[in-house]
Amino acid sequence: MPATLPPGASVFDRTAVRRHRDRAADHFDRHDFLFAEIAARLADRLGDLRRMFDRILDLGARGGVMARALAGRGGNPFIVHADLSERQVRGLPRAVVADIEALPFAGGFDLALSCLDLHWVNDLPGALVQVRRALRPDGLFLGAFLGGDTLTELREAWLAAEIEIEGGAGPRVSPFADGRDAGALLQRAGFALPVVDTDRITVTYGDPIRLMHDLRGMGETNAVVLRRRGGTRRGTLLRAAELYAERFADGEGRIRATFEVITMTGWAPHAVQQRPLKPGSAAMRLADALAADTPRGAG
Repeated sequence: MPATLPPGASVFDRTAVRRHRDRAADHFDRHDFLFAEIAARLADRLGDLRRMFDRILDLGARGGVMARALAGRGGNPFIVHADLSERQVRGLPRAVVADIEALPFAGGFDLALSCLDLHWVNDLPGALVQVRRALRPDGLFLGAFLGGDTLTELREAWLAAEIEIEGGAGPRVSPFADGRDAGALLQRAGFALPVVDTDRITVTYGDPIRLMHDLRGMGETNAVVLRRRGGTRRGTLLRAAELYAERFADGEGRIRATFEVITMTGWAPHAVQQRPLKPGSAAMRLADALAADTPRGAG
């Protein structure tokens, strides 16, 4: 019978998360393509706003990948780089070693950004409350994290290989959050005007081992509390790679890896913000609006 966690226990081993990031820090720039892509997309979203942000909190800084994406936006913002791993912020200006589950900030920022950091958090609602408290009134939070359909191919291959070779399976790929819950979590944390959307990025590799090497280089390897301890059996690893290639290779023999990216936007409440109308307060009946849009001669 597989081990289970007691109610309220941590899903992720945050010490392992930090250790994985520390290990990846020296060569992170060789494996940061996914972080760079998502950081660029977050920066593009800021470009749609007619507003400049002067004081920015970069959560999960990972060597400054988000700051580099912001560099072309103009201005000279004051950016604080925060990460669980000291080695990931070493050398960055205004660097802080901080856990997003217990941030040492109380207001002062007009923008908080999080690029692929929140999927390792045990208490996501609590972390979002911490982020909101770090913002000034009418400050913006913009964050992207990995969702439940991430690495489904790898999860399937590992599960099948472990059952076949070892007669049982443990959690090999992190359990990711469901994007359908993200909007409610933002509201629960006290954010106004929450918006959530989901995208999928598909990356191809020559073989599954290269994918696993990249995940290690990103610092994104398994940190689930109930993960199997000790080394991976070589036979299981090779069988997982075989099954991955058999089930998920294209016509040229390249395997695909799916990353589901959930992006959340929310604002720290402020009196001047737009609010939805109260039920029953509309100035026009729905039937009248529909009639106005009906072409002449229609039904």
